[in-house]
Amino acid sequence: MTNQFEHLSQQLEQQHYIADADLVTTLSLMKSLERPLLIEGDAGVGKTEIAKVLAKINGCPLIRLQCYEGLDASTAVYEWNYSHQLLSIKMMEEGDTSYEQKDAGIFNESFLLERPLLQAIRQQTAPVLLIDEIDRADEAFEAFLLELLSDFQITIPELGTIKATTIPRVVLTSNGTRELSDALRRRCLYHYMGYPNLEKELRIIHARLPGIQEKLALQVAEFLQKLRDYELRKQPGIAETLDWASALMGQGVESLTDDDFIVNSTRSCLLKTQDDVARLDKDTVNEILTTLS
Repeated sequence: MTNQFEHLSQQLEQQHYIADADLVTTLSLMKSLERPLLIEGDAGVGKTEIAKVLAKINGCPLIRLQCYEGLDASTAVYEWNYSHQLLSIKMMEEGDTSYEQKDAGIFNESFLLERPLLQAIRQQTAPVLLIDEIDRADEAFEAFLLELLSDFQITIPELGTIKATTIPRVVLTSNGTRELSDALRRRCLYHYMGYPNLEKELRIIHARLPGIQEKLALQVAEFLQKLRDYELRKQPGIAETLDWASALMGQGVESLTDDDFIVNSTRSCLLKTQDDVARLDKDTVNEILTTLS
């Protein structure tokens, strides 16, 4: 396990993904146990990025299912090509074909349209299957997933049970908008991802923006740490940190403490609601700036 841990940690760093030790361990177990991984946390902390990085590390396809309210099997698993089926039926009507022959003729692989979940278990090379924001789907769809997560198979009434050709690496993400079922949780390894501490955020900035000056990188990380202490509707995540740091670098900024105008003119990178813009007024900005290194 130690060698596997170290190797995976190095692979993640090579892809500029900074992971805590417990996440690296969980990803190692995910591989050895062939278990899905459920990652919970606020939006913007890097949950989806894990699946993308795993696909790069393993040199395999990334198949993504974006969940939403009302998601059903025809969108997520499979669908029949009805127009081609109707055309086939009309052609068969011209001949002497029994009902059983017609039924077998239209419900076969040639008319089956694969959606992300079915695609994922029929790949010759095991892909990474990202089931993103599972908490946005309803409980009925969540229950439908259990067969896939337990046995890596999908049952299609007209064709029977289709077993996985290869076992996909399954990553489920949740923002916690609703409570997930115990049945789903039992089938998954679990990891909670919070906002990074100062040290980790600084490492992420340097990994993604290697040209940034040390002082600016430290001040950006410190500013975000302080900003998240305020009650904002939408806390800035890693993506906002990197966007802001990149914007500051593009403007030739070397220090945040020189002028509060720098922060106020670039806060569109950090804040995503009008309430939060109003919350981060000039006095608040100056209050944070006085605490920076």
